[in-house]
Amino acid sequence: MIVGTVRETKAEEYRVGLTPEGVHALAQAGHRVLVEDGAGLGSGFDDHAYRGAGAEVVRSAEQVWQEADLLVKVKEPQPHEFDRLRPGLTLFGYLHLASLPETTRALLDRRVTAIAFETVELPDGTLPLLVPMSQIAGRMAIEVGAQWLRRPGPGRGKLVSGLAGSPPAHVVILGSGTVGTNACAVALALGARVTMMDQDLERTRHLEATWRGRVTILISTPMAIAESLKGADLLIGAILVPGGIVPKLVSREMVRSMGPGAVVVDVCIDQGGCVETSRPTSHADPVYVEEGVVHYCVPNMPGAVPYTATAALAAATLPFILRLANHGPEDALRSDPALARGLNTYDGHIAYRPLAEAQGLPHRPIDQLL
Repeated sequence: MIVGTVRETKAEEYRVGLTPEGVHALAQAGHRVLVEDGAGLGSGFDDHAYRGAGAEVVRSAEQVWQEADLLVKVKEPQPHEFDRLRPGLTLFGYLHLASLPETTRALLDRRVTAIAFETVELPDGTLPLLVPMSQIAGRMAIEVGAQWLRRPGPGRGKLVSGLAGSPPAHVVILGSGTVGTNACAVALALGARVTMMDQDLERTRHLEATWRGRVTILISTPMAIAESLKGADLLIGAILVPGGIVPKLVSREMVRSMGPGAVVVDVCIDQGGCVETSRPTSHADPVYVEEGVVHYCVPNMPGAVPYTATAALAAATLPFILRLANHGPEDALRSDPALARGLNTYDGHIAYRPLAEAQGLPHRPIDQLL
C-alpha cells in the first residue's frame, strides 16, 4: 500500500501525521511511504530523518494526495484541499465533522473513506486516539486561562494561585472526562479554588472520593452552573459528545455574570462549543472579548505544542495505521470493531450515526456498506 502524509495547512498547525518511527515501521512492513518535504519540521523532524527511515520525500503535496491509498493527517481537509479528495482514498485523522457540514459534503461527494481519530472506540468506550490530545488540551487550558487573566490585556489581572491576603482564582470546569480531570490537576497544582461539574452521578462520586476536600464536585444542572459561574475567574468547557455537537450549557447571561476580565477557555469548540458566546479562533488570533469576558476558543489547541503532541499522537495511532495498511481498509474495518466505530464516511454515505444526526442526513450502518 502507498501511505502518505502532508504538511498541515490549518492556521498555526505544526503537528504531522507520521513520524520517522512510523515511516520505518511501515517501510519494514513492505509499504511505500510518501512524505511532503518539510511536513515534519514543525514537530522537529527534518526530511533527512524521513529519508533515513525509508520514506520518499516529495516536493508536491498534490503528488502525495494523488498517489496515496491511505493518507494520514492530523486535521481535517481544509477548503482549498477539497479538490484533492477522490474515490479510493482512505483518510485517517482528526475530522470533527459534526460541526463542519461543508467538509462532510466534500467527503461524501468524492466518495472518500474517512476514518476519524476521535471516534475510534474500544469496547470499553475508551477513545484511544483522542485521549493523548485531550490530556494536552486539558493541561494547556489552565495555562492559557492563567495567561489571559493577566495584564497587559483584557484579563482582570489575577494570579491563579493567589497569596496571603489575596484569594486564589476560582476555576469552574464543566465536564469530568480526560480534558476536565487534566485541567483540574493543573489548577490544583497552581493553588486555584476549583469547582468541577458533570451530569454523571457515579462519575462525580468517584471524583469526590479522589479529590475529597480539595475540589467542589457538583451535578451540572442549569441552576448549579449559573450559581457557580457568578464571579468566577476562569471557565473551562470540557464537554465531550463523541462525533457529535455538544450542548450549549452556558448562556450569555451566565458568561456576563462572571464579570469583566474573566476568561472562558472552550476546549470543546471543535464540537461547536458549550458556551453560547463561543466562536472558533486560531493560534494566530486566539481571543476576543464578549460580555466583558475574554474568550479563548482555538479548535486545535495541541497544535501549539507539536513536539509533545506529535510524539504522543504517533504512539497511539501507529498500530491502527499498520492495521489499515497491512490488511487494507475494508478488511481492517471488518475485523477491528474499534476502527469500525471510527468510520465516518464511506462510498458517499455517512457511516457514523451521531454525525448523521448532527447534520440531519441519512445514515447507513457499516454492515450495510462493507
